[in-house]
Amino acid sequence: MRGLSVEDASVAAANFNGTSTGTRCDLIKSTATRPKLPVTNSFKYNDTNNISGPLSSLPLSLKDPSVSSLDRASGYYLDYYNRCICKLFIVYDSDQNPFRNLISLALGNSTLLKAILALAARHNANRHYLLRQQPLLATPPASSTSDKDALLYKCQAIQGLSLALNDAVSRRQDTIAASIFLLVFLDLLESGCDRWNFHLEGAKNLIASIWPSSGLETANELDPGRTVQAIRSFITRQIYLIETLGATFARPRLLSQPISLVQSGTPPQESVQQSFLGCPDHLLHAIQFFSLQRDIIADQAPSDDTAILSHTRHITTMLESVQNFDSYMWASGLLPQLPSPSVQGIDKLCKLSQSFQLGSLIYGRRVLDALTGNVTSQDDLVCALLGVIVALKDDEILFKCILWPIFIAGLESSSANAQQFKDTAMELDYPGVSENCMEALNTTAPNCPSFLIGVSATNPRLDSEQFTALCTPACRTALTNVRQTIALGCNLDTDVVEFDGVI
Repeated sequence: MRGLSVEDASVAAANFNGTSTGTRCDLIKSTATRPKLPVTNSFKYNDTNNISGPLSSLPLSLKDPSVSSLDRASGYYLDYYNRCICKLFIVYDSDQNPFRNLISLALGNSTLLKAILALAARHNANRHYLLRQQPLLATPPASSTSDKDALLYKCQAIQGLSLALNDAVSRRQDTIAASIFLLVFLDLLESGCDRWNFHLEGAKNLIASIWPSSGLETANELDPGRTVQAIRSFITRQIYLIETLGATFARPRLLSQPISLVQSGTPPQESVQQSFLGCPDHLLHAIQFFSLQRDIIADQAPSDDTAILSHTRHITTMLESVQNFDSYMWASGLLPQLPSPSVQGIDKLCKLSQSFQLGSLIYGRRVLDALTGNVTSQDDLVCALLGVIVALKDDEILFKCILWPIFIAGLESSSANAQQFKDTAMELDYPGVSENCMEALNTTAPNCPSFLIGVSATNPRLDSEQFTALCTPACRTALTNVRQTIALGCNLDTDVVEFDGVI
């Protein structure tokens, strides 16, 4: 395994600081892996697929000692994180981007820095597989370079976490929770199959144990320009989002008791400048409620009329609440946060909300069907959702946020609207989603039973053999990819992993 760059650090730092602004910008525009270049007076890397455009500079001066002391590899990936990752994992990029604010923290904490570098290297490696044009470089860089870098940085981050968690003082630092939070994203980029939930549980446990009683001295020491509470609020919200959407495609009880925004002290106001996917809190709460009801049904399998009636009433009430949610009013309240406030901006944000609203209704109805034994036609909701998806397909910023609704539509498509979904999916060019994932999505509609979303609630103990009888290999491939991409809104490419038998 190739480690960090072994070139002389002083030479690398001098070259980095002596590089012009334009040359530094050229460095990160590449979407291929970092080449093995000799140390020269430039970090310039020829662009093979310029996707980044004008981007923000690092929040700290490149002449800052904490930056200039980084080796070339670290400097490259830190710049990559700043320019590509930060804008990708947020709805609207701005000077308040919390991912970018973590850089200041990371320059004072090696564990968080390694987590950031691992995330950047993994994303860079994944992008290499997605290049569809002939590289302009005479000798394209080896694809394994960023792969090895990502593995090394991840190993170093985990080692740092292990040491910190065994120290009573270090484990209380906000940088440790932030590092675990980034590892959740890293695992989703790697596969998302079966490890994201471990990092998620670790982050939840750490938050519960240290944040309610963290001292003011810690805040003063670690605040990177925003209040520590703001950073904690952001991390808490994103963990809440990931576990809520991830649970819909995980087997019942895979996750522990979900995190509570109220109990964690997270401020009630929403912000699309500090949100991963932009799903309204009310709809996230509803999705979480439906999953909890699914888990109760799976555990207790209520059979007497009184219990069934009680659960039916609760689910129906929540479905009505979702149905009555005013997406336009929600979007209007966020008008000041839009990059260019306008009526068109509100309309687009409204459609983003509607995509989650319709997806929530579809999911909630299937959970209700699992309880009552019915199979309700949802063609009307699926068609409406497809219309919203098409309306957003030309908006790069918002379209990256709606993978969850897209897969809900695909899994729910029946023979009546399968062709419509397939035609719609074929028109979509989701930024960075692997080709095999989109191909699987395109084959989902005609091959998946329409009740598949609710199958884990209908029969939570469904084993692999029984599941195989329910759907085709193409469908199982699509469902596996759902689990790998559902919480991302980002780029990944991975081989299909073994499906564990239950959605």
